[in-house]
Order: sequence, then C-alpha cells, then structure tokens
Amino acid sequence: MYPDELMYTAEHEWVRDPGDGPVRVGITDYAQAELGDIVYIQLPAVADQVQAGSAVGELESTKTVGDLVAPVTGTIAAVNEGLQSQPELCNSDPYGAGWLVEVELTDRAELSGLMTAADYRAAIAST
Repeated sequence: MYPDELMYTAEHEWVRDPGDGPVRVGITDYAQAELGDIVYIQLPAVADQVQAGSAVGELESTKTVGDLVAPVTGTIAAVNEGLQSQPELCNSDPYGAGWLVEVELTDRAELSGLMTAADYRAAIAST
C-alpha cells in the first residue's frame, strides 16, 4: 500500500527520486481514500517555482477540496496532463498513472527531510 522505494510527507504525498533529474510527486493511497472520488485537479504550470510546504494546487473530490502541498523546493518540470480528463486516476492508480507533477529540485539534500515508508506507516497508524 505504501511502496518502500518512495519517500512521504505528513501531507500524504509521495516522492519518487530516480537519482538524477526531476522527482515525481503524487498523493498516497491514504490521501485518495480520505478525499474520496476525485473529480477535478488544479496543478501548477510547467516552469512554475514551488516552495516546500506551500500550496501549489488543489484536488477536488465529491466530499471536499484538498491542497496539493509542494513536498520539495524547485521548478515544475512536468505535469500529468492526463489528469485533466481523468482525475480519477489519482484514486485508481495513485502510485502510477495518477502521479501529479515532476519537480526539478533546487537542493537534492532536501529529500533527506522526507519520511521513509516505515515512518509514514507509523504516522498514519497513530492518527
């Protein structure tokens, strides 16, 4: 449910680091379950600058609207254009086709502040 190769945030987002190049960001299975059926997604634009901890978009579901919070600081390198017509991919495949954005990091060392899968599991178990 929470892949070990990913890093996580307290805002229920995941980060996949390929080791070089931009990192990929999405919401966790926990987040999509809490939001319910996602019907609309507002993402930042390619080339936008984002700051870790800042709201950079929104995910609207049949139950609520949630902020997309940047897990890292950098420049948006890509957005998942497929979500404009199929926002439900965040529900059905949050770690695959439902990814949100790719960010070219300002400082790769910032990744060390994210949670491991084990830390994330423990954090959501205590909620």
